[in-house]
Amino acid sequence: MRKIKIAVLCGGFSSEREISLKTGKAVFNNLSKWQDFKVSLIDIKKEHCVNQLLKLKKKKVDIIFIALHGKFGEDGKLQMLLENIGLKYTGCGVEASMIGMNKYLTKLLLKDNGIPTPDFKVLNFSKIKKDIDEKNFYFVKEKNFGFPLVVKPAREGSTIGTSIVNNYKNLIPAVKNALKYDNVIIIEKFINGKEITVPILDGEVLPLIEIIPKLNRFYDYKSKYQPGGSQHLIPPRIDKISYEKIKNIALKTAKLIGCEILCRVDTIFDERKKIPYVLEVNTVPGMTETSLLPEAAKYQGISFAELVRKIVFVSFKKYE
Repeated sequence: MRKIKIAVLCGGFSSEREISLKTGKAVFNNLSKWQDFKVSLIDIKKEHCVNQLLKLKKKKVDIIFIALHGKFGEDGKLQMLLENIGLKYTGCGVEASMIGMNKYLTKLLLKDNGIPTPDFKVLNFSKIKKDIDEKNFYFVKEKNFGFPLVVKPAREGSTIGTSIVNNYKNLIPAVKNALKYDNVIIIEKFINGKEITVPILDGEVLPLIEIIPKLNRFYDYKSKYQPGGSQHLIPPRIDKISYEKIKNIALKTAKLIGCEILCRVDTIFDERKKIPYVLEVNTVPGMTETSLLPEAAKYQGISFAELVRKIVFVSFKKYE
């Protein structure tokens, strides 16, 4: 029996490189447990990435397992390269990846389709000249758009470059910090509520997880990846009606973007208004030992090894 050749792509050259290496190693180790798989681990380098992919084509790799987080791996660029080369890959397609990585596009799509998302403003700076004009922040004086606010790069993951600001004094430094990662900045209303994430695989919702950050006000980079940085509750501390509402809105969001094959939809649940607000969509969810998708799968009785195997075969279905 011929083994299925799988190349796990990790590392890369985004600001999420270190997490991508951890995801890649965890995926590689668990895929390697299956005797019908022949698995290789590839650390993608910026100056050699096309050559690396062409070599995989020559080796007749059956499918690429994308474990690259952030820019290039998650924004549709890698997916487009793989399609042009003729290599199959896991997860979402080009368009869904591009939309999911771009918080501005995602929020426009959500609003246009009646899916709750925090009110927001967008600031678009020149890539060359990133001068900040205080006139840009006229909206903080609007009645329904006061502090606290969330400032984030439009095309970045793992909450890198994200800040919560409580006053005008801290707003400009937060924008300058976000500008280190992108020239398009999202400023959105802070919603006080429970952080609840919704993992989705093959069009089915896995158990919802409530996230309680331990190191900051929100689920930031350290809270995500530092052991003990956050507490995860399965099931969340919400009633059954609210659970179903969050689940349905997340699934609707995934189908709208086209990423129901594999994603994680992050929400904030306003308990007073009983409204789940969609914050963003992760089209390449983390797969480290502290990551949310494997934790939800485990709660449902799916081991890490079974999860990555399922992702491979679910992804093959795209090409049938």
